[in-house]
This record gives sequence, C-alpha cells and structure tokens, in this order.
Amino acid sequence: MSQLFWRQRTWIVRECSWEEAQIPTPSHWPQSQPSPPMYQIRGKHGSVVYSISVTVIEARQLVGLNMDPMVCVEIGEDKKYTSMKESTNCPYYNEVSQPLQHIVIHSKNLLRSGTLVGTFKLDVGTIYSQPEHQFYHKWALLIDPEDISGGCKGYIKCDIAVVAKGDTIKTPHKANESEEDDIEGNLLIPEGVPAERQWARYYLKIYKAEGLPRMNTSIMANVKKAFIGENKDLVDPYVLVQFAGQKGKTSVQKSCYEPIWNEQIVFTEMFPPLCKRMKIQLRDSDKVNDVAIGTHFLDLRNISNDGDKGFLPTLGPAWVNMYGSTRTYTLMDEYQELNEGLGEGVSFRARLLINLGVEILDPSSPDITSSTDVQLEGVSNIAESLPTLSHTCLSISQTATGKVEEFFLFGSFLEATMIDRKIGDKPINFEVTIGYYGNEIDGAARPNTKGKKGGGDGDEEETELIHNSSEEEMDDDGDLTSVATTPPMKPVITDRNYFHLPYFERKPCIYIKSWWQDQRRRLYNANIIDNIADKLASHYLLVFWQLNTVSDFESKHILLLQEDGLNDVIGQQAKAMRSQVKKSTVRDKIKLAQNFLTKLRFLADEPQHSVPDVFIWMISNGKRIAYARVPSKDILYSSIEEETGKDCGKVKTIFLRKGFGPAGWTVQSKIEIYLWLGLTRQRKDYLKGLPNGFEENKLSKGPGMPCSPPISLTYMMKQIFQLRVHMYQARSLFAADSTGLSDPFARIFFSTQSQVTEILPETLCPTWDQLLVFENVELFGEAIELRDDPPIIVIELYDQDTVGKAEFMGRTFAKPVVKMADEHYGPPRFPPQLEYYQIYRGNCTAGEMLAAFELLQIGPNGKADLPPIDGPTDMERGPILPVPLGIRPVLSKYRIEVLFWGLRDLKRVNLAQVDRPRVDIECAGKGVQSALIPNYKKNPNFSTLVKWFEVDLPENELLHPPLNIRVVDCRAFGRYTLVGSNAVTTLRKFIYRAKDKQDDDKDGKGRKKKRKKGDEIEEDELDESMLDWWSKYFASIETLTEVRNRKTKKIIQNRNFDKFVFSNKVYPKELESEFDNFEDWLHSFNLYRGKGGDDEDQNMMDEDRIVGKFKGSLCMYKVSDDMPRDMSFDSNMGMFQNIPHNDPINILVRIYVIRATDLHPADINGKADPYIAIRLGKTEIKDKENYISKQLNPLFGKSFDVEATFPMDSTLTVSIYDWDLVGTDDLIGETKIDLENRFYSKHRATCGVACNYAIHGYNVWRDPMKPTQILAKLCKDGKLDGPHYGPAGRVKVENRVFMAPTEIEDENDERLALTVLKHWEEIPRVGCKLVPEHVETRPLHHPDKPGIEQGRIEMWVDIFPKDMTAPAPALDISPRKPKKFELRVIIWNTDEVVLEDDDIFTGEKSSDIFVRGWLKGQQEDKQDTDVHYHSITGEGNFNWRFVYPFDYLMAEEKIVISKKESMFAWDETEYKIPARLNLQVWDADHFSADDFLGAIEIDLNRFPRGAKTAKQCTIEMVTNEAEMPTVSIFKQKRIKGWWPFVARNEDDEFELTGKVEAELHLLTGEEAERSPVGEGRNEPDPLEKPNRPDTSLLWFLTPLKAIQNLVCNQYKWLTIKIVSALLLLAMLALFLYNMPGYMVKKMLGA
Repeated sequence: MSQLFWRQRTWIVRECSWEEAQIPTPSHWPQSQPSPPMYQIRGKHGSVVYSISVTVIEARQLVGLNMDPMVCVEIGEDKKYTSMKESTNCPYYNEVSQPLQHIVIHSKNLLRSGTLVGTFKLDVGTIYSQPEHQFYHKWALLIDPEDISGGCKGYIKCDIAVVAKGDTIKTPHKANESEEDDIEGNLLIPEGVPAERQWARYYLKIYKAEGLPRMNTSIMANVKKAFIGENKDLVDPYVLVQFAGQKGKTSVQKSCYEPIWNEQIVFTEMFPPLCKRMKIQLRDSDKVNDVAIGTHFLDLRNISNDGDKGFLPTLGPAWVNMYGSTRTYTLMDEYQELNEGLGEGVSFRARLLINLGVEILDPSSPDITSSTDVQLEGVSNIAESLPTLSHTCLSISQTATGKVEEFFLFGSFLEATMIDRKIGDKPINFEVTIGYYGNEIDGAARPNTKGKKGGGDGDEEETELIHNSSEEEMDDDGDLTSVATTPPMKPVITDRNYFHLPYFERKPCIYIKSWWQDQRRRLYNANIIDNIADKLASHYLLVFWQLNTVSDFESKHILLLQEDGLNDVIGQQAKAMRSQVKKSTVRDKIKLAQNFLTKLRFLADEPQHSVPDVFIWMISNGKRIAYARVPSKDILYSSIEEETGKDCGKVKTIFLRKGFGPAGWTVQSKIEIYLWLGLTRQRKDYLKGLPNGFEENKLSKGPGMPCSPPISLTYMMKQIFQLRVHMYQARSLFAADSTGLSDPFARIFFSTQSQVTEILPETLCPTWDQLLVFENVELFGEAIELRDDPPIIVIELYDQDTVGKAEFMGRTFAKPVVKMADEHYGPPRFPPQLEYYQIYRGNCTAGEMLAAFELLQIGPNGKADLPPIDGPTDMERGPILPVPLGIRPVLSKYRIEVLFWGLRDLKRVNLAQVDRPRVDIECAGKGVQSALIPNYKKNPNFSTLVKWFEVDLPENELLHPPLNIRVVDCRAFGRYTLVGSNAVTTLRKFIYRAKDKQDDDKDGKGRKKKRKKGDEIEEDELDESMLDWWSKYFASIETLTEVRNRKTKKIIQNRNFDKFVFSNKVYPKELESEFDNFEDWLHSFNLYRGKGGDDEDQNMMDEDRIVGKFKGSLCMYKVSDDMPRDMSFDSNMGMFQNIPHNDPINILVRIYVIRATDLHPADINGKADPYIAIRLGKTEIKDKENYISKQLNPLFGKSFDVEATFPMDSTLTVSIYDWDLVGTDDLIGETKIDLENRFYSKHRATCGVACNYAIHGYNVWRDPMKPTQILAKLCKDGKLDGPHYGPAGRVKVENRVFMAPTEIEDENDERLALTVLKHWEEIPRVGCKLVPEHVETRPLHHPDKPGIEQGRIEMWVDIFPKDMTAPAPALDISPRKPKKFELRVIIWNTDEVVLEDDDIFTGEKSSDIFVRGWLKGQQEDKQDTDVHYHSITGEGNFNWRFVYPFDYLMAEEKIVISKKESMFAWDETEYKIPARLNLQVWDADHFSADDFLGAIEIDLNRFPRGAKTAKQCTIEMVTNEAEMPTVSIFKQKRIKGWWPFVARNEDDEFELTGKVEAELHLLTGEEAERSPVGEGRNEPDPLEKPNRPDTSLLWFLTPLKAIQNLVCNQYKWLTIKIVSALLLLAMLALFLYNMPGYMVKKMLGA
C-alpha cells in the first residue's frame, strides 16, 4: 500500500454556545488572514472565547483505487479543505483545519464534484473534556453515512485541540512511530468508548407541549389583533431537534398554545455516539424569522449506563421542562439568548412530553435502509397502545408519565435586606412561581390547564378556579388555592448603599397549589445521592486542606478522617480504600475520593423530573428587577429524612441577581426564605422547620370553613444579640485601580444592620485589625435554634474611589460562633479563632480574608453579662477598636532579610521611562527600602545587596501576613511614581530552617559494585570517524536505527557504543521546569500594574499586567541570641553567604538551535518558510538567507555567538519567523530565556556536564574549565574538604568516596572528577544536581495568541564569562547532507501471476504480464518492464533492470527529495519520505486500461528476506511480516529472492496474486559512477534477453488444436445448432428438388 502525506493547519475561533457546541453559529473571516477568528462559547456565566485547531496529518486504508483524495473539515457552516493528493489511497497531508466533522472527498477532476469517501463526526465539548483539551496523533475512523453497512472507509490521523482563553496546550512528547502506526490502539475516541462502534437508530418521540408563554413574535399578528379583535392563540409551535450534526423537526401546529404532535424524529448514528448531547428546541414558526421559545439539552450519558448491567439511552415518556426569558412578552427581549439555551434560564417557558429510545441496527438485515438521513414519522398516541385506557390526553399524563398529584408549595420571607439603593424608593414585593403556577401573567389559562390535569377522577368542576380581582383564588370548596406574591412594602434605609424591608416580627408567606406528574421517587433517589456526595465532599475538603497547610500532618490523622468520612459513604469500596491509606499513598487516595465525588454528582443529576424549578422574582413598582432559581428537588419533602431535599423546611439565604457577568455580581437583594414543597396530603408538617415562636395569620373565613395556610407569621419570641466582627486582614485581593493596587474596605451585613471597616490606601493585602460591634441585633425564633443555626454574615469588599461609587471587589460569607446568655465565655469555643475565608468575585476567587465572628446573646442583665472588650487601646486610631488580645494571634519577633539584586524589563509608566527606581518592602506595617538605582539604563542592579528589618509576626505560619514589594520611580521635584507591585502571599518557603548536620557515612560501597561493571566492557572500539554529533543526538532521542532492536542493542553494548549513546540528555520541556526555574537562591518576582481583568479574562489578567521583574530573595527567621554563626560569617550579608557580586560582567552566549517541530502554518498553503532570529540586548541576528522552504518541522542545525553584558542583557529571545517574498516577515513564535538566573544558579547551567571526558572528536569537552577545575571550585565555594584523588580510581570529597573505572591514559583525574560532578547531589549540605549536557525543548508562543503553543524548538545555550579562558570553537551541528545512493532492481521472473484474460481462439486463461516499480515519493520516475505476452501459467521472464538514484539520510532512515511544488513555486521544497520500494504487477491491454493485479511495498530498512524458490514464497511474508526475519538493504547491499504480490479481494482481505523474483543491489553514488549500468537491457552491462516461449502466435502454428478448441470448447452448442440447421435445410432442399419428379412418376404410374 502506498502512502502520501498532508500537513496543513488552520485555526478557528468562533462564537458558539458551550451548551450548543455541536452546531455553532458561523462567523466568516477572510482567507488571507491566518490569525484565528474566535468562537465565543457562552456557558452558564457569560461568554468564553475558544480557539479550535485541527492538524490533518495523513490518511490510510481509504477504500478505492487510484483516487485523488482531499479532506474537508466542517464546523457549523464553515468549511476548510486540505490540498489534493493524486493517485493514492494513503495520502500524507500534515495540514491544519477546524474540527467537528472530517469529510474525505475523492475528486478526479475540477469539472466534476468529488465523491464522498467517508466522514467522521465529533462534538467540540467532547474534545474540551479530554485531558489537555486535545486529541494528539489519533486516527479518526471514516464511515460513509449513505452506506451504513459498508464498514470502515479508511482512517485520518489528526490532532484536534480546543483552547479557551488562558489555557495552555502542551503538545505531548512524541511516541515512536511504530506506536503511532498502531491504528486500532490510537483511535480518535474518548476514554471508555469501545473501538468497535455499531450503527444505531435514535427514535425521539414528541407527543405534545403545554405551558407555552402567552406571547407572539409576529408584529403583523399584533396589528391584526388590534384592528380585527381576533383573539386566537398567537403562536405556531414546532420542535427542532439537533444531534450529531443533523437536524430534524416536527410539523408546525398552527395557532396553538397546547400543541399535540404525536410524531417521531429518527436519527441514524454510530453508538456510542461521539456527540453526547441532543438539543431539543421548541420554536415559534414565523414568516419573517422563527424564534426559540425554549431549549432543552438531553445528555445521553445521563440516560444510559455502559456497565455490566447497562442499558442503551432510554428516556420517558417523560415531561422535560424548558427555561429561558421571562414569560412576559416584549418586542425586544433582552433575555432572548436564554431561550436558545445560552446560559441559565430566568423563568419557566414550557414543558414537552417526549420519549427517546435507541435500537442497535443489524447491517445485514434486508429491511435496513443504508442512508443516515433524518426521518420524520407519525406515532400513535400513547393511550392507543393501552386498550384499557381512555384515549384522552389525560390518560397519557396519568399512565405513561406518572399519576397527576396535587403539590403544595409554601414559602415564608423572614428577611429581605441588601436591597440596592437604586430601587429603594418604590414599593417592593416578591413573586414565587413553580412552572406556570403563581405567575400573574398567565391568569386566564390556569383554570383550563388545571382542570385538564387535576381532574383525574373526571370531576373537572372540582378544580375549576374562581378568579377574584385579588391575587387569592378560591376553590369551590372554599379552600384558599394560591397566594403567589407578598404584599408590596416600602424599603427602609440600612446605610447609604442598601435598604431593607421592615418585616420585623411579621413575616409574609406565599403558598401555591399546582398539579404535576408524581415522579418524586426519582427526585428522592437524587437527594439520597446528593446527601452522600455532600458528606464526602466536606470530609474530602478537610483532608485536602490539612494535607496542604499543616506541615506535621500525620497519616494517623488522615486515617481518622477517612474513617469518619468514608465509612458510611460508599460501602465496600471506601473501606477497601481506607485500609490502603498510608502517608505515601494519601494523595493518590484523595484523587480516588475525588473520582468518587465526581461520579456521585453525575449520578445525582436526574434527567427525568417532572416538577419544574421554583423561581423567586423581586418586583419593584410592577417591574421585574432580580431573580433566584431554586431546584425543586432541593425543597421536596419526604417522610424519610435521607430523601428530603437539602433545603426543604429550612431557612435558606438566597441572593437575588440581575444576570450574569459583572452585572450579576452586585446583589440586588438578600432574602432569608423558608420553602417547603410536597404533596397536599403531606401538608401537616410544612411549618415544622420554621424558627419556633410564631402565630399564624390567616384570611378571615366563615364558620365551618376548612383551615387555610397562613398569609403571614407573627413572631412573639425575640432574642437580642450583640455581634462582634473581628476583621484582622485580607490578602491577594483584586486589583481595582490602574496602579495595580486597591484602596480596600469591607462592608459587613448582618440581619438589618451593616458596618464598614476603615479604608486602607494602596494595598492588596490590608491589615485592618479592627473590631466591629453590632449592637441590639434582633433575631426571631427560639434561642436554642439560633445557637445551632445562626443567620449568615455577608462580607463584601470594595475599592474606594475618589470619584464615583466604590467598586465591588469580592464577597464572602461566614457563620458566627453563638454564645447564649447562660453559657460560659471560655474554651474550647471562646474566644473564637481567626479563620481564612475565601473571597469570590463572580465565579473566580479574589483573595482570602482572615477574621472571626461571635454572636453574643444579651441576657436579662443587659450588656453587663457580656465579656469585656479588652485589647490594646490605640489612641491614634480614635474610635476604631482593635481585635482583642485573646483572638488576635500570638506574635513573635522575626527578622526578614531581603536580598536586593536588581530590576529587569521595566516598562514605561505614564509614557515616561523608568530612570531612578527603588524597591520598598513592607510586611505588617514595618519595612525597608533598597538603595536607589541611579541610572536604570546603565546598570539595573542595586549597589547594596542585603538589608533587613524586624517585625512582629504570628507564631502560626498560616497566619503570616503577605509581604508587599513595591517599585517606585523617583522623579524630579521629589515626586514618586508607582511602577508596579507584588504581594508575596506565602512566606513559608522563605523561612530559614537550620539544617541538622547529618553526615551520611556511606563509604560508597554500593557505588563500587556499580563502577566495577564498567571494567568488563570489551575494548572493541567503534570507528569514531563514522560518528558525529548527530549520532549522539539520534541515539539520545531513541531514533537511531540500532536502538530499535533488542538483538542489536547487545551488539551495541559489546562494541563500547555506550560511550556515546544517551550522552545527550534530551528534555521534552524547558530546562527551567526541571530545575525549579533556577531559583535556588535568586528569585524573580513579577511586578503588576493596572486593573485586574473581569470574570472571563480572569485567567489572562496577570499576563497583561506584568510591567517588569524584581530579582532578589527573602529570608526570615525568629530573632534569638543563639543563632549559629560560622567563623567566616559576613554580617553584612546575613543569611546570604557565598553569593557572587552583582557587578556588570561580560559574557559570550552560544546558542545552538537544532530544529523546530509542529510549527503553526503562516502561509495560505498550510506551510511556512521558517528562519531563526536571535535577540539579546541590543544585538539582533536574523538568519533570513537560510530560510527553509515550506516546512513545519524544519531542521536548522545552527549555532550563533552573541556577546552580552549582565545585567543589562539578561533575556535571550529566540524567534522563528516566516519568510515572505512580498511584505514583512511574520512572527510564528518565540521563546524567552532568563540567562542571568542560569548563569548564577548553583545548578551550574552555564555549560552542561558531559557524560564522559574527551579531548577531540564529536564528543569533545566544551567547557573552558576542566572537570578537575570545576570540582575544585565547587569544593572551595562550599567549604568542603577535598577533592583527594587516590589510587585505583578513587576520589574523596568531604567524607564520600567515589569510584570510577581507570584507563591507561593521562586524563584519569578528569574522569574521576567528572564522576563526582555527575553525583554532586549526593554531597551533604551543598550538593545539588548539576545540569548535564542536554538539549531542551521549548514551546514557542505568539504575543497575540497567548496560551496557544505555536510549535516547539529544540536547542541549548552555553554561557562563557569573558574573563576566563576562551572556549573552544562551536560544535558543528549543521544538518547531515543526504548521501547519494543508487538502487538497482533486476526483475528476473514472475510466477503464479493471476490470469486475467481469456484467449479468443484457444479459450485459455492468460495474462500479458509486465512489472512496474518506483521509489516512494518519486512516482514520476515510474519504470516498467517490457510485456511478457500470453503467459498461460502465470510465469513471466524479464531480465529487466530498474535504476533509481536517490538521496538518503542514514540516521533518519528517510529519502530526501527536493522539488518545486508547482510551476509557480519560488523555490524547491524538501521532503523526507520513508525509503520504500513499490513493485506492482499489471496485465497489459491494447484497447482498454491496463488491469492492476497485485503489489508489494518493500521497506528498504526492514523487509522480509526473499524466499529461495517460488514454492517457498508465501503470502505470510506480507500478512505476518512482524514475525519474519528482516534484512536491511543498507546493510546487506545485495539481496536476491522471491517476494509475493498481494491485492485485496471483495471481503477486503489480502490474497496472493503472484510472485516475483527480483534482485536488489544498493550502491553509493561513487560506486555507481565507477560501474555504470543501463536501464532495462541497455548498455552498459546489458542483461541477456529472456528465453520466452513464443506463445503469441501459437494458434497459427497448431490449427487443429485451435479448431478443436473453437469447435469443441468455446462454440460447441452453436456448432451443433448450425450443423442441425444445415442438415434440416439439406433435407428440405432434397425434398423440394425430388418432389416434382417423384409425383410425376406416381401420376404416370412409372
């Protein structure tokens, strides 16, 4: 089989709903612009921008012969095409496009449209849910949607990635080719989906809808209604269903608010589908523009199970609820996108009765249609399939979807506070709705609907409603039916920002009767699972927090937590897990618990509940202001506690909001509400959970009337409390000002009171240290209840602005510790401990707050019984009280030493350059200033390195305040401008902990044995002249040929090959990630300036706000007299001993760039013309002349020398540009390296330590310092004893002895020193891992496409100080030039070739055989033998020579071809293609196309040895190639034998179609020139003519045989018929001829 390759890439970024990521809306963008357009995917909380990328690499096993395939990638209505590959069914593309649906089109010419080979579908959500949000080098299986019984149509190898803003996509390290070539093991399917998928039919039955809002979207209908007064239903509903890229819709029901369809939509798709969700949308048909009424997403994972007792997706018949915008009709609906399914709905819209079933198809069944087109069919009414039931809609609801029951919803508003001041001047009331009940707009339709549902016993009058003018409605029996709104009330001012409603002791109530199908059992099960999950989550968080914060966290404690948390959660699995928990495995077990939790949350999501969610709306002056949505299952009552909803019969705090994004962050109102939902017959307990001590107020009723629920509650019991809020500090707050800082203050709300802390200017880590006292807080209910479940406290943080109102920065909640009047104020509960509270801004975290809250009951003696507020009195702060002594943390005196090294990459501030910067360090009110840098441009380092200050800090490390780093620019006239700041939130890693002197007394015996093995290596040296740097490189990345075979591996080892194999460490990522950013003593702190980003930009905000870096370090320790001091201790340097000076230093930087991989294409053809650009300080090198044409994986092999000066030139930028003939060159991507940290690091990253010491050759020692000099310097710097070199290959450093094999050479000491350097991390106290000789792989990024990798670059950097010995010349790493070879293939004979033709004369089977051959990638150089005519045995004799000259790279095993892609191409493009010889056998025809008989593809590096005779040659040599002994022509040079020709039969299986005897002879270019040969049988060195039997005119030489064949075989019956006819004609002629004479004779009597 032949293969060709594409590689093209395109990015798409578009606007589409995350819910709706299967069919996004198209966004058109110009083709000439390679930068990505955007998809905006709106989730539940605003919109997110996603980039989607697909790389189409290659296709294999495409069904068809001699095709010209191309790939079309389609998302929504956008399409992109790859280039076309000619005459192949295994094309190689390597091109990039956009995903959702791959379509392979097979196109023969431009005039005719292409025929579809196969398609592959996948939804974007599936890709995003993958690890790293991508599929990498996976094979997509193609199927033909028009031929579902046709099986696989081929495979496409591709990469697909979906990137949200702020995500970083990491390309996985490449596996070796053989692993990726395993198609079955690398299919593009999510984990858990079987590789073998079957076709299935998805039947979605749609019966009817109800509860549609009273709306009309047609303007003309409103006009018509106004003029004619026609009052019919103004909606024409239909249902649109989208699944797996297909759409189906029901018929339109004209003018109907309660449409009945009874139709089914049938989709045909693979199972399990890769598109997980079905989108069901109820729409209103309109002549101008159809409008969505509501949308529901059906997740197939929720309604199926793939386990042992699994089932196919099954749903219903069940009602599904649709949510969207408000039910009020407005011409311009601001919430219209909610009806499309984008975001959480704010109101009930409609409900739909549906049923989903899946049937697996048997493709062999004759009645299965082979098309996947969506079909619409009618279905019978559900009741018709149940003959005993009546045929009404009523019976549908009752029998199939559950019995209709009367539900009762009760709610009581206990408190309404935090009402926004904008709406505080108008009366406010609250409306509660469940479905379309309680909604005042739907008044007219309710009695009809209820009668239809509630009249299960046929007596509809019983549920008819009497509509009064008031909002209360009465049943016939006089029972009060619904009070859905609270009475309007004018708000009262709380403070200058918020109002509250003066409910005081009178709490308004609502209650609603509604009728729904009884599906409570499903909701009960969901609640049971939710309870388990909540319990597990609370324990999980506790363990997780302890693990990450408490340093002496013991496994014993973990076990206790596990016991407590998991014993009663998930039964046996949890017990088994608990028994395995050890200190070492606890993190793994926590991950397992997290998986349990995810599974439980997934199971708790019930897709088939019939009771809609409850909506609470705040209405001001008739206008809807804000809402909250409460899931009905959360407030559902059950007599069994575990089944009850978590908020049923409990007082719950709910925040009402306007919408999503920043608009929804500001709370419009906070309500304390009690909700209870259950069957009317369970009503007796509905008031049980309310705080006790109330009286019910009911509507006045006549005598003998049944009691009704209360319309309000009056609380007789009132408790008076004092709340003490201890606000200590906050950290990592949101930057709300353009300076990158904030002026934060906190506003605390409790009940109807609020207070604020003081405003602290310009900080993100405020320490308020303030006690706020809320006096006389009135709370209603029994004291014991308030003790166990006090109301929550809301803390909001704001940034004070001089102009305009304060800006919201975040919010958190807390519950106070309650002390009743009769309780003692003392341990363990009092005084309360300070705790950290997570602050949220929208969905993102926005810092932490350290505070404590206590609620103290004021007893009969008044405040005299309360504990006194004692604490340090601070006269300067006036009336502000500090946090009392018992609560504030215990302080100790700490010394913080600061290493001021320098500032880097400072950006302009207010358009002016930073010239004289200074760094201010502050912690807990104390601080220190660095020396001033007099001229930042000349030298950005500080003159004084170390300064210190002392500060009182909490002894508990978790309570340490953040340390603030601020950089200011000192300008003229004493002005200071803030440049940027950084808050170091955790100081734990900078705390100095004295190391115990543990001298490890190992004498290296273990190492002795290890080393001795090295002595046994045989001294059979390889020919080093054959080796170069690339030998080492390819050995390191495991692509060198010998490393593939285990057998040859032994040979390698025996031949001393290990002296260079793997001597280069190839890191698959940046060197910094391996060595902790080289921050062993010098740290980089990013400086931020500017306002933080909003919700959707939260991830990106820090990147854009960086204005520079502060380089330095911190060290903090408790001040004590017994600090250990060395004799050589420099008091000026404090704890920072032995660090180098920071004066300017001249260096030589040598950059080696090997290659780049997976570059982002920059040209329209999906390729790029890359070249390297280097920038360091003011030096810029652009290697534009040496660009590589049309390559996404260019091999550079370049080194560059750049001179620079630290600290001015510390950041090296290596960029890859795309060369353009016209216009400016485009940046593909760049990587930045901090050279300074590498230079000063203890890991010694200046020049990697090689694996062995050599003074010449490709493996030469590069460092100017020899290993002995390096070791001596390290020992001197670390104050170590040594090194002492002893006899027999021993070297001693400190108290460690190292061994190394000795050789009879002068350089033994160097080898011994090198052994120590390689194990330097084993040295106590100062040891650390030294950077080995390496190649690092760095990702390339583009400033305009943050987070998206644009490719990778393999490189390394050497740094040499100029004041030392000059380094040796740079290594030669220029790419190997391909070597010229010539392959001579002699086709001697063929045998057993299938006979294709029938001889017209002799009738024998025969073939006119010829053989065709070519090297892969050189199809234009096809060569044919002459034709062996009329072979009747399948034997052919040729003696024909093919000659193929080619260029070959031995290390990569690739043939190199350079050719122009088209006649208009500017220059040649280089291709690297596997070395494969294709041989085909054909049957020649004179008047029609030649017939293809069979082929074999021979991999010249690994192919089965040819059989000695034709008999021994079998099809196993192709089908079972892996188990055959293989040879390489590059080693064998000459090989002769028999190989089989194969072709696929009708069953797509290989069959033997012939055998060929061939001789392969490989010569180098020089050898070929010395002994030339001719092609075919031509001179020079001609081959003999074959001795062929002359069968072409055989029939002429043996006529009798030919006639016999014609008469007896081919035309036997025709001959018999002709002879019979001739005999009859002869007899008739004789009869006619003789008849007259005979008659005359008779007549005359003769």
